[in-house]
Amino acid sequence: MCKACYHCGEDVPVNTDFKVEILGELREMCCPGCETVAQTIIDSGLVSYYQYRTAPAEKADLVPEQLQALIHYDNEEVQNEFVRNSDELSEVTLSLDGISCAACAWLIEKQLSHTSGVVQIRVNTTTNRALLSWNNTKTKLSDLLAAIHRLGYKAAPFEADQQEAAYHQAMKQYLYRLGIAGLATMQVMMLAVALYLEVFGDLDVEFRNYFRWVSLIFATPVMLYSALPFYINAWRSIRSRTLGMDVPVSIAMIFAYVASVIATVTEQGEVFFESISMFAFFLLVGRFLEMRARRKAAAASGNLLKLIPSMATTIDGEQIPVKTLKIGDQVRVLPGEHIPADGIIIDGRIHIDESMLTGESVPVVKQIGDSIFAGTLNGEESFVLEVRSSKADSMISNIVRLQDEAQLSKPKIAEIADVVARYFVAVILIIAAGTWFYWQQNQPEDAFWIMLAVLVATCPCALSLATPTALTCATSRMGNFGILLRKSHVFETLCKVNHLIVDKTGTLTHGDIEISDVALHGSLDKQQALEIAAALESHANHPLARAFRPFLNPQLVVDSIENVIGSGISGLYSGQTVKIGSANFVLSDKRAQSTNAIYLSLNGEHVATFTYQDPIRKESKQFIEQFRAAGIRVTLLTGDSEQNAQLVAKQIGIDDVIFDAKPQDKLDYLKSGGKNDITMMIGDGINDAPTLAGAHLSIAMGGGTDVAKASADMVLLGDNLDRILKARELALKTRRIIAENLAWSLGYNLLILPLAVAGLVAPYFAVVGMSASSIIVVSNSLRLLKEQGQ
Repeated sequence: MCKACYHCGEDVPVNTDFKVEILGELREMCCPGCETVAQTIIDSGLVSYYQYRTAPAEKADLVPEQLQALIHYDNEEVQNEFVRNSDELSEVTLSLDGISCAACAWLIEKQLSHTSGVVQIRVNTTTNRALLSWNNTKTKLSDLLAAIHRLGYKAAPFEADQQEAAYHQAMKQYLYRLGIAGLATMQVMMLAVALYLEVFGDLDVEFRNYFRWVSLIFATPVMLYSALPFYINAWRSIRSRTLGMDVPVSIAMIFAYVASVIATVTEQGEVFFESISMFAFFLLVGRFLEMRARRKAAAASGNLLKLIPSMATTIDGEQIPVKTLKIGDQVRVLPGEHIPADGIIIDGRIHIDESMLTGESVPVVKQIGDSIFAGTLNGEESFVLEVRSSKADSMISNIVRLQDEAQLSKPKIAEIADVVARYFVAVILIIAAGTWFYWQQNQPEDAFWIMLAVLVATCPCALSLATPTALTCATSRMGNFGILLRKSHVFETLCKVNHLIVDKTGTLTHGDIEISDVALHGSLDKQQALEIAAALESHANHPLARAFRPFLNPQLVVDSIENVIGSGISGLYSGQTVKIGSANFVLSDKRAQSTNAIYLSLNGEHVATFTYQDPIRKESKQFIEQFRAAGIRVTLLTGDSEQNAQLVAKQIGIDDVIFDAKPQDKLDYLKSGGKNDITMMIGDGINDAPTLAGAHLSIAMGGGTDVAKASADMVLLGDNLDRILKARELALKTRRIIAENLAWSLGYNLLILPLAVAGLVAPYFAVVGMSASSIIVVSNSLRLLKEQGQ
């Protein structure tokens, strides 16, 4: 008689040997396919599929639904929506379910970091997200998601709508658990108070014990259902040999319940059913309010992604899903619609509301060839958009990713707090055991109560929340200011800056340079000179280069381009060498140089001089004055001429001016600073990139080059310098609130611990105090979201 395949149920052919160890036994399989799939299920930690299935799998559907969902994420087309790829490296933002404290984050980071192919994983307990980087040639995303599932957590690529649905589902479950705990607490407390006050003191012992059994009936659903999240979190911690916040809480509740059941059955000793119900109720209230507060702090960046519409309109008027758009596709954007993807304008002259990116409410004029970004709002004219990037690489997705990176990269103070919290739990367990032993010798009837109070009152939840909640709120507020954070150290360093180094063109000035005059010195006429200059400058992205765009002639070709950073551009036009740039780069006769001018030469002959002007930003003077008033030294560091640099410096009040500085000169100046110098550099051009990378803190203007933005710690999306002043004020307040949070959490634990050990804290007060301390820390951090001004 043939044996049945353990996986699919079909007959196992004779003379085959396909076996997989499942649930402790070798199970026979009918074919290599079933063997492979079964082994995959076991390796992915999904063995429970075999325990709970009600029928064998079919050949056409070998993989259980849970595993199928993970493998689905390996599909390249699916990944295009949420995975960012760079050669062999891939990166994705994950939503995590089941994260409750810093120990959970530590566990996931520790386990995944040792997995083959993983480059880095960082978990944010405030937003319940993780940033995962891996080598896509060594491992698959589904394998990494399965590894997280094996730890007892659920993980999936972050999508704002799905995470919001998961959040509402979690809140609904918490409300159910909270309701049961609340009802049980009221019923049990009525019986307990009556017994405590000896209202039934004249009743027989049998009736008194009857009330204990009633209390047991009410308290049991609380233990088995309401308090379940605490046990799950505690078990995860113990299984991974670490100590989370819920370990002492779970131990306290289980001990109290077991002792009360024994006392009820044996009719000897005290019962603690009212304390158990109250513990669960107040703990759940605290967690519920904490989840709401953390959700509020994390919602801002996720809400940005909701601005990207789900459907787009083709040129023919057909509605298609935005997720199906590919680079090069063209769509029509109707008046009043949100832009579906990053791209360029093919047809039309429009007004775009970019306030969600820059914080500026005034619409921006966009013309053919200009870039626009997904989620921004179209004005009153329709236009044709050509898609230039996927959703995963869109500006909004990059903003969300960079904000997550800034929050995930923990400052030193946060790392210290997490380590202290983990060791603090171990110390509390030891102290609780010692407390019970002492009181058992001296006052045995109260020993258990006092030990429970120690375990619950001193749980360091607030300590772990102190820093991450404040940083998450502050990062969200920075986004409202139109400032994009790229590094986590921004808040710490911004408070310490004592030397501001600022570029001129495009930073203190608008960078919207106009050609005010053209002086001809050779055989070219004005139109020819402007068109050749425009052809050369089309290969640069400096503000001065953009001034020539109106004169660009597509028919005029200049090739063999060479861009000499900080000097100019050279190329070949009709077989002749053409150069545009500074006098030192273009001219053989340096006497021809003048203020606010660049030069054009043809085969070494000086043929044209272009005079330009660049107005100073109206906020530049006040910006510099406020930094100087704060005792911060200010230096103007520019590659422009002495005349131009001194002119701007005089108007806005800068005494320290460094001019004619090439990129290496700027970097050398930065390195020449004293040991006590904490520098902040603001720039916008390619020539500022080395300095931006080398400064303690760097800010790139939003209208600057991509190289400058990539080198900076912060990007000022709206080009409004006033926002940097607000950012500094916010950083100072963030530092103060973190200090307040740490002082409160540490102070509370140091105060409550000796009182609890001394038996002066009742268990119900202990749980109220622990929950209140966490809520106070989170609420204090939420003040950062209420900063006035935009």
